[in-house]
Amino acid sequence: MQEQEKTSLYLVPTPIGNLEDITLRAIRILKEVDVILAEDTRTSGKLLQHLGIDKRMHSHHLHNEHKATAHLIDRLKAGEVMALISDAGTPGISDPGFYLVRECLKHNIKIECLPGATAFVPAIVKSGFSTDRFTFEGFLPVKKGRQTRLQSLAEEERTMIFYESPHRLQKTLAQFKEYFGGERPASVSREITKMFEETINGTLEELVQVFTTKAIKGEFVLVVSGATKGNKSDKE
Repeated sequence: MQEQEKTSLYLVPTPIGNLEDITLRAIRILKEVDVILAEDTRTSGKLLQHLGIDKRMHSHHLHNEHKATAHLIDRLKAGEVMALISDAGTPGISDPGFYLVRECLKHNIKIECLPGATAFVPAIVKSGFSTDRFTFEGFLPVKKGRQTRLQSLAEEERTMIFYESPHRLQKTLAQFKEYFGGERPASVSREITKMFEETINGTLEELVQVFTTKAIKGEFVLVVSGATKGNKSDKE
């Protein structure tokens, strides 16, 4: 019988809020690997302490991943087994991971991605919008390319999912109203799985008004219904 190829790199999702949302397999893998690559070792250190895991960690984030990857590839090829985690959720989804995965594939290094926590799935399910077809847009460009992206999405017929930070939420909702039309149905979820989890549904016009006066705290997932004949952009 042919020996099964050994996995060298595990992508391990971590809780996005509630610490109970980690799988038994994820805990086992984190205990077994030689080293854990963490987006922020301070944040991940608290999780590992909670889980009773004492493991060597190396910092691996957006600002050092290109520089560090070549060295990591050499170590993986030499036989080290690593786990990659982000501060919260699944690595590679609006978090570091894509570049390392791509380089591993180039060098025939076996990768496994464990299933687990990610914010956009509960957000779209709770929105009540169609889940048959959707597009995950992550974070919009902050400056360059932002308007072009919004223009290209104005007639998108699939449900659209976005991530947004608290300090840009009002601006983003206002731009959604401008490009998609004030009557377009949308949903705003914040602090998913945490104590103050909240989802607010309404038209973009209504949501702009809500978040003009409402305190804006936490991380947000915005879900916007796809364009139909009845809710095309006001700019049409």
